[in-house]
Amino acid sequence: MTVSRRTFLSTVSAGAAGLALGGLTGSGSAAAASPAGDVVGKVTVGYQGWFACPGDGAPIGAWWHWSQNWSQAPSPSNNVIKAWPDSREFTGTYRTAYPNLGNGGAATLFSSYDQQTIDTHVQWMRQNGCDTAALQRFNPNGSEGPTRDAVTARLRSAAEAHGVKFYVMYDVSGWTAMQSEIKADWSGKMSAHTASAAYARQNGKPVVGIWGFGFNDANHPWDPATCADVVNWFKAQGCYVMGGVPTWWRLGNGDSRPGYLDVYHAFDMLSPWMVGRIGNAGDADNFYANATVPDLADCTAHGIDYQPCVLPGDLSARQRAHGDFMWRQFYNMTRAGVQSVYISMFDEFGEGNQIAKTAENQSQVPSGSGLLALDEDGTACSSDYYLRLTADGGRMLKGQLAPTATRPTQPVVGGGGGGGTGNPDLALHQPVAESSHTQVYAAANAVDGDPNSYWESANNAFPQWLQVDLGSAVTTRRIVLTLPPSSAWGARTQTVTVQGSNDGGTFSTVAGAAGYLFDPATGNTATVGYPGGGTYRYLRLVFTANTGWPAGQVSGLSVYAN
Repeated sequence: MTVSRRTFLSTVSAGAAGLALGGLTGSGSAAAASPAGDVVGKVTVGYQGWFACPGDGAPIGAWWHWSQNWSQAPSPSNNVIKAWPDSREFTGTYRTAYPNLGNGGAATLFSSYDQQTIDTHVQWMRQNGCDTAALQRFNPNGSEGPTRDAVTARLRSAAEAHGVKFYVMYDVSGWTAMQSEIKADWSGKMSAHTASAAYARQNGKPVVGIWGFGFNDANHPWDPATCADVVNWFKAQGCYVMGGVPTWWRLGNGDSRPGYLDVYHAFDMLSPWMVGRIGNAGDADNFYANATVPDLADCTAHGIDYQPCVLPGDLSARQRAHGDFMWRQFYNMTRAGVQSVYISMFDEFGEGNQIAKTAENQSQVPSGSGLLALDEDGTACSSDYYLRLTADGGRMLKGQLAPTATRPTQPVVGGGGGGGTGNPDLALHQPVAESSHTQVYAAANAVDGDPNSYWESANNAFPQWLQVDLGSAVTTRRIVLTLPPSSAWGARTQTVTVQGSNDGGTFSTVAGAAGYLFDPATGNTATVGYPGGGTYRYLRLVFTANTGWPAGQVSGLSVYAN
């Protein structure tokens, strides 16, 4: 069984965090060493992609990472996960030995070997501002290798289809013959994926991640010369090399072996690990002062890009505080001037730090399993909440949202959308286009999740249009439009036609011109239904009249499959 980072993180003392550097004195701005690319200035998510189930066709033929004993079905007595995934959007799932869910449904799990699973995960990334997926690749030379190879190919396909970047990130934990085998694996297999337009590039070079050099434990025994040899070899192959390094890399103590600073400085980008280090907002503030700010200064001085971790918190340890813990980290990164972040992790159900869709309450968890749901502290959260929070945190990091210590993301989306977790808003945070806008009321306001911001076209210039890019061709059946809920917005009727396109140039009519009433007494919401459905990547709303103002106006544009 693959060595988990979790097996040694708990042994590392957090005492190094006590090194006082005074008060919170973030710079507020800092220039990255490199210009924006596929990792600099972006939100990257760590993607395990390491789940399999008997019957899915995977070469490993086991309950890979779903149970303690992979040869036996996961159950309360053969459990290794800390949270239960929301699998309602997967077309194929696999029956476990857990009791039924609290709502009576079968307790089934997904497989990363299924293309539809990875397609769905990548769609979630695209819909929620996750720019790049760092696929974790442990030692591929044992029984897991063929399945890992297949998952890599599936992720490539999904990334190409849905407009997300990906790269290979080697986790060298427990890899005995790492120095020679990692080079052979890259040369013989993984480098071929750099031919994909979806493979992440930075400074014109393909990105490769290496996680694990310098950690002070038995699973990472290599001396500085061995580590430097591997880093420099990848750089000689023309790669941009990102290093997942110990939290206290700069000081060479705590979780870091001493004497590795030159190795760390050889990387093009550094990403200090944070899982197991912080568990509440106070911890996050402490690490902001003692790690983030001085780390960023060191990286800047040495021409190295900096990509610190942001994590939602271990659900089983009740760390999440319904999103406040994660938001505090985003805020701290923003006020420090950080340009790039690494989300730890997208699908790490084994450590409970996943942002992927997760059971909302005990009705969606196997009865008697002891697993907690997202509402563990009494606050109801939609299963996609931490995806949406990541999207908003990324917007703040990129300057698209004003820095704020107050979390703007609501745990449950309200406002009449009626999407539900099994029927997500496909337009939320997606790219948009417009015929025009007036003043500051740009198209992005229609998909930002804020009911009070809005798009308004040029006045007295009908027709006008607003368009959303869903990322790939998707079958949809309903659009919900809203205006700000304030009663200051009097009732009005807007005449709207819905058009669809798969190339962004040629459009067909999805729903013909009709008048839609927006009334503050009923939430200023209008629904455009087309039960026959339409499969398009781009949906365009054409406005030809508005009885309340001479322009097209929308504060919320939500698109649903059902």
